[in-house]
Amino acid sequence: ELLDDDAALWVLELSSFQTGDSGPLALGVITNLHEEHLDWHGTPQRYRADKLRLAGAARTLLVDAAQPALLDATAVHPARRLYGEARGWHVAQDALWRADTRVFDLAQFALPGAHNARNACAALGALEILGGDAVAAAPALARFRGLPHRLQWLGARDAITWIDDSISTTPEATRAALESLPGAAVTLILGGHERGLDWAPFATWLAAHAPHAVIAQGANAARIAAALHVAGLAPPCADDLEAALRLARTLTAPGGVVLLSPGAPSFDQFRDYAARGRRFAELAGFDPATPGEIGGLGIA
Repeated sequence: ELLDDDAALWVLELSSFQTGDSGPLALGVITNLHEEHLDWHGTPQRYRADKLRLAGAARTLLVDAAQPALLDATAVHPARRLYGEARGWHVAQDALWRADTRVFDLAQFALPGAHNARNACAALGALEILGGDAVAAAPALARFRGLPHRLQWLGARDAITWIDDSISTTPEATRAALESLPGAAVTLILGGHERGLDWAPFATWLAAHAPHAVIAQGANAARIAAALHVAGLAPPCADDLEAALRLARTLTAPGGVVLLSPGAPSFDQFRDYAARGRRFAELAGFDPATPGEIGGLGIA
């Protein structure tokens, strides 16, 4: 009842909780099937089935060609389109391309990380399917800014750069955050509310791409630390975010980065990810209102 009947087009971002209630859609976009919300869905299989109900509701479906599980799960859709492949919108040579045409240089894009470049391809691909001129629209990406708590540079305090990625609630999102900071000496703060996600694949990847330091905190700190230990890492554990920041200050050298990218929800200590991000800012020495006032730099 909140929709304006006069609008020509509505764009909705739906949680996996909501995809079964979406009704018929002109276009559905699914970026991945990474495990999430298992405390609500119950099992990985039920999560994927619930999320894929969006595909059944969509007249046309757009998915990421770089996600094998997603490709397999949507192979029977009669009007499936792909982004991330050479025939359509894709990333190559530090630019966004439409087939063999170089359209937009990523040096102009404020959002860091390969994941955000892929998200831009999804948006342009969706616009094109809906009849828009995506090539003409692409330069607008240079003016796009993300939202707070999404890879948000808060600034420097005590010769350390502080980055708030409190929105990160899966290991895959944390990996994307780390991949957006090549060459930085990162102290990573992980952990929060326990949802039963499998940390082993992330732990294996992290051991091969180890940051300067890792701190596990919150309700699932011990389980994260155990997974990392199996992979060959030995992170210290902290009871809560405040204790984690005290540890981070001792472990991070001048010129380093402290990254809050928990890979887990906030509910063990906070009302939501925004409250966690504000507390992180405050503990780092910033006005806690700051994260709501400056643009973030990307969504993982």
